[in-house]
Order: sequence, then C-alpha cells, then structure tokens
Amino acid sequence: MRIYLIGFMGSGKTTVGRQVAGKLNYVFEDLDEHIERNYKTSIPLIFEKYDESAFRRLEQDVLHKTAGFNNTVIATGGGTPCFFDNMTWMNNQGLTIYLKLHPKSLYNRIIHSKKVRPLVRQRPPSEWLTFIEEKLSERDLFYRQASIIIKGENLDVNKLVDEIVKYKNNNE
Repeated sequence: MRIYLIGFMGSGKTTVGRQVAGKLNYVFEDLDEHIERNYKTSIPLIFEKYDESAFRRLEQDVLHKTAGFNNTVIATGGGTPCFFDNMTWMNNQGLTIYLKLHPKSLYNRIIHSKKVRPLVRQRPPSEWLTFIEEKLSERDLFYRQASIIIKGENLDVNKLVDEIVKYKNNNE
C-alpha cells in the first residue's frame, strides 16, 4: 500500500511520515528530498532558475514514479495535490491523508523553520500569515479530497496509524 501525506508547507508531512512509516514498517519517501537527491539541486534553486510551472511538471513526473512503490509512506510537497490531476491520481494509487492545520499554526511553524520555503522567501514575514490564509483557501478544494483528514495540531501518530490500519482492513 502507498500512503500519500498531503497538506500545506509546515504541516508536518515529513516528520509524521517518518513516524508512521516506522510504526508500520514501511519505507518513507519525501518527494522534495527525492527531487533534490536525483536532480542534485535544491527546490528553491529550481524555482529560481526555472519557474514554478517547471518545478510542478518535474514534481508530477517524480510523483508518478511512486506507482511502483509498495508499503511506502510518501510526503508530498504542499502544492502537489493542486496541479494537473495529481490529487485524483494519488487517490487512485493509494491512501491520501490530509494533515490539516489552522493558518496561525502553519505560520508559527514556518516562521520558526530552518527550511527555506520557496513560496514565502520573496515576501517579508509580516505578509506570511495573509499569504498562508489565501493559499490555504485556494488549495482547500484539493486537500479536502483526501481519504482521511486529520487535525495536525497535537497529532497522535498512534491514532493515525490505527486509522490507517482500519482503512486498509476495510479496503482489502
């Protein structure tokens, strides 16, 4: 089974993904890390050197390669579900889980993150909360198509694993 974690940047997809994979004895794969490793460059540099649409095409190509993965938890980029037919494709390929957080929670995580976020790096931090609220509102239509929607603040990974096992048992 493939499990796709979706949600806005800073929602904890990578952290939660590693924990869930460990508890299920699955492999963990982060799409952004996969792109950076295989193309030997950073996501911010891809955005800078090319543009977002070039990155999204590359991202979709890498996403489609996950169809060959088994027993894998895959952390997607925050925008992955919102381009092309990616959300429908992921729902057809495995279990999708939306880690849903309040915009202020996301803002607090992003402002304290060591990771450079390409979509906010050109904006002053004073504009980040408004940007997050606007982007989240645009992306909500896609995120809500996930098989499981779970609140990301104070997430209990054991409860999430129980949800996954229940889903898997009901869909085998």
